[in-house]
Amino acid sequence: DTGEVINPEGTRMQIEGCIIMGLGYALTEEIRFKGGRILDENFDTYEIPRFSWLPKIETVLVDNPEMPPQGCGEPAITTMGGVIANAVNDAIGVRMQMLPMTPARIKEALRKEQAASGSKNRSLPLSLS
Repeated sequence: DTGEVINPEGTRMQIEGCIIMGLGYALTEEIRFKGGRILDENFDTYEIPRFSWLPKIETVLVDNPEMPPQGCGEPAITTMGGVIANAVNDAIGVRMQMLPMTPARIKEALRKEQAASGSKNRSLPLSLS
């Protein structure tokens, strides 16, 4: 609830920017360490969301003039991990517990699930194969 929306375009931009940040945290962004040293010192190895792979984002604002204006971006960041994890679970039946949810981590989680259940009924989507 953003309360009263004073600047609709700015509010939309804030929410959409935070959704993009949340997608990065959920899918690609990770600082890797080796022996106490940061391995990802530049954007050639620290992958952030690219506009070329972002979905179309439609933001619907509900103006509530009865309430004072509120911050609106942070909820969009924090929900993306759960949204993506639930989508992965719905698609392949595996509950992801670690971010980012890279294809390699999804494959490994599926292998562990199959080994634990003794089943190989679920297959990977083509994009993860």
